[in-house]
Amino acid sequence: MTTFVLLVFGLVYLGMILGGLPFLQLDRTGIALLGAIALMAGDALPLDAAARAVHLPTLILLFSFMVLSAQMRLGGFYAWVTRGLAGLDVAPQTLLLALVLATAALSAVFSNDVVCLAVAPVLADACRRRGLAPVPFLLALACSANIGSAASLIGNPQNMLIGQKLGLSFGGYAREALLPVLAGLLLCWALIAWRTRGAWTQAADAAAALPDAQGFDEALDRWQTMKGLLVAAGILLAYLCTDWPREIVALTGAGVLLTSRKFHSSRVLGLVDWELLVLFIGLFIVNAALERTGLPARWVADAAAAGLPLDHAAVLFGASFVLSNIVSNVPAVMLLLPVASAHVLGGPLLALSSTLAGNLFIVGSIANIIVVDAAARRGIAIDWRRHAAVGVPVTLVTLAVAAIWLWIGC
Repeated sequence: MTTFVLLVFGLVYLGMILGGLPFLQLDRTGIALLGAIALMAGDALPLDAAARAVHLPTLILLFSFMVLSAQMRLGGFYAWVTRGLAGLDVAPQTLLLALVLATAALSAVFSNDVVCLAVAPVLADACRRRGLAPVPFLLALACSANIGSAASLIGNPQNMLIGQKLGLSFGGYAREALLPVLAGLLLCWALIAWRTRGAWTQAADAAAALPDAQGFDEALDRWQTMKGLLVAAGILLAYLCTDWPREIVALTGAGVLLTSRKFHSSRVLGLVDWELLVLFIGLFIVNAALERTGLPARWVADAAAAGLPLDHAAVLFGASFVLSNIVSNVPAVMLLLPVASAHVLGGPLLALSSTLAGNLFIVGSIANIIVVDAAARRGIAIDWRRHAAVGVPVTLVTLAVAAIWLWIGC
């Protein structure tokens, strides 16, 4: 049975690395789900054990914030913010800084992937209208969304998982992460501004060649936007001032938003990323089956004996960075969470390192992929070399800042 579990686990995580499996029409979500089905069908993990392995509070939290983000998107909030930024009568360098800070703030509350999905098309078109080269601004959007999402326990899926599983304080984590995140944002802006010096504008013929926006430039609905902002503010206030279960608070807020006279529930729920929720369920089950074999504990002990103690902060930081760029950050966090729980700074360390690592290459973060795809639909090419020219230095400097900050905290 152990061999069978290892085989399934290996195939699932090979799929996480490749984004699919040869000869099969499966993405990462399909692979994780198929692996979970195989383990339950093969009796490697009984159904009741599989149900217990799925961490329901994390799934509820994820779902609830997807509903909140759907409300803000349907209300035209993201497009309105982007148009407002693009309309600022400031130099391109200052506009870039405003974009970085605004994107980071939005991502810390509404999730980086959703912010990039809503903002990228509007931003590309706004740059076209102003005659600005869109690539520096789009790369800044992706990088700052990832960095900003590290500032809170609701900024991205892996941070939600870490906060829920390790029971981290919402305010305590924010205080721990705020300084390295702010420093990382300023460094990100400085690096992109330095690389773009003298090349801020785009030729008129190139701008005219870009296709028009199609359905992303929503008009602002003031009441629906205000409703979403009030619910978000209420959730954050409850997180900071009470010890109420975060998933129940968020779910209540989602229920309030679904009680709407304008947006049909099918429209709101249609914007929920159900595939991400299924990915979490599949990986919870696959990882639980492996843990039942006792092999992970043995591997951790063997690594310690070989001079790589994963419960040591530096080794855990490095392992998180490497794994996040091999299997992506959510699976990496799931694998490392049992080890992180043994370290006093394990939660913040894992959250910061796995999130900041996502800027290294395009495939390191869903937010990167969303921005690159949105750019391609508008005739703007951002290949892996162009992204890496910004992503690699941004990742290295932000990780260095985080590592120094965590070392001081130790």
